[in-house]
Amino acid sequence: MNEYGKLYERDGRCVLQFERFFAHKPERVFRYITDPDYFTKWYPFATGEMDLNEGGKIDFDDGEGTKYEGVITAFEPPVVFAFREVDDLLRIELQNTSDGCRMTFEHTFDDWSWASATAAGWHRCLDALGMMVNAQPPEWPDNGAELREFYREAFDSN
Repeated sequence: MNEYGKLYERDGRCVLQFERFFAHKPERVFRYITDPDYFTKWYPFATGEMDLNEGGKIDFDDGEGTKYEGVITAFEPPVVFAFREVDDLLRIELQNTSDGCRMTFEHTFDDWSWASATAAGWHRCLDALGMMVNAQPPEWPDNGAELREFYREAFDSN
């Protein structure tokens, strides 16, 4: 079972944080996080067009006519991949463990009212990433409503 995300405040902004543990070294996991062919399979609206360098661009398309660009703010293989997507900040860090690695995923954003829906979405995306890292095709079970309700209750109790 994958860990549920946590919500906290940093500098007046929302921060969703997830941890995932993999029985693989950071080099393997980092490839699945950053390779454009894999990135498009787990990251929402990714087009696969990306310049994997600090300051490089990542293109996104919401499928409804809105295209936008992200900027890579940190790229330190196989440890850190961070970027700004519009006003949101995303940061993924990998740390060696004795039996693989720990991934910490953070999404920093402004609108608290979106926290439970955003957490549910990331939970599902990170589950898909985990499947790919473990050489399984990504599946998208119909658990979005259940996860949104879980996070709504968890975050309202804070």
